[in-house]
Amino acid sequence: MILNDYVNILEAEKGYSAHTLRAYFTDIKSFILFYLDTCNCNDENWEQAFEKRVQQVDKMIVRRYLAAQTALKKSKKTLSRRLSALKSFFDYLVRAGLIGLNPADTIPFPKLEKTLPKAMGIDDIFRLLDTMKRDTWMERRNLAMFETFYSTGMRIGELHMLNIQDIDFHAGLIRVLGKGNKARIMPVGRRALDAVQTYRAHFKENFPAVFLNKDFRRLGRRSIRRILDKVVMECGLGLKISPHTLRHTFATHMLDSGADLRGIQEILGHVSLSTTQVYTHVSMDHLMAVYDKAHPRR
Repeated sequence: MILNDYVNILEAEKGYSAHTLRAYFTDIKSFILFYLDTCNCNDENWEQAFEKRVQQVDKMIVRRYLAAQTALKKSKKTLSRRLSALKSFFDYLVRAGLIGLNPADTIPFPKLEKTLPKAMGIDDIFRLLDTMKRDTWMERRNLAMFETFYSTGMRIGELHMLNIQDIDFHAGLIRVLGKGNKARIMPVGRRALDAVQTYRAHFKENFPAVFLNKDFRRLGRRSIRRILDKVVMECGLGLKISPHTLRHTFATHMLDSGADLRGIQEILGHVSLSTTQVYTHVSMDHLMAVYDKAHPRR
């Protein structure tokens, strides 16, 4: 089927993660179902029905879909992502000779509001880590997990896929597989390494995955988020913190302490420096404090 073929090509050529592939599939299927609803052909198999009518898709139906999404209160970020998926999908259909022109090609993306990433203060992140329980192996796992997050700034998907063989405890380095299956080596602090070793000392068997669930299988992303919510609540910080918040916090604190922007880019695995430069705005309060303290005529 057309959509499955397209997703398979994304996996083979782009190396996208399963999470990204699911997002593409879901976004494009959302449009296809909307289109078929306008054709009054809901009684057919949706994939076969779309293949029959794919050449009738035009710019107007794409615009009507986006308008319907807006009416459903979808955010501009969601609309932008779905339009991007459609543009890419229709490009594939053009290359495959299934349609003549890309109907979404000239439709502009919605203008997104620039939102600065939120970072925790140093006192808050220290309080979170220092007050975590460490009596059971699961509690020690949680501490090791969040020490590693803050020590490296890695993505949740990278931490989820981390294997014990990826960690060089002697050299203080971790190898991660980032977006597009691109591998990179990053430094990791002693506290995080010690926490991982303390947690792993509980096991006699050498399980490949670093972070395990109660069944000794790889800990899932949803579980990681759920554990973080629980730990934050127990800590009493009263903040909304996600795994990505810890990544922002790592980058902001590194920049505040004088780390080079290019170095932070390499550690975070950003392809473009402009992605990393957002942290220069986050650290503006720090820069203003330095200015006020140091400038002789302020």
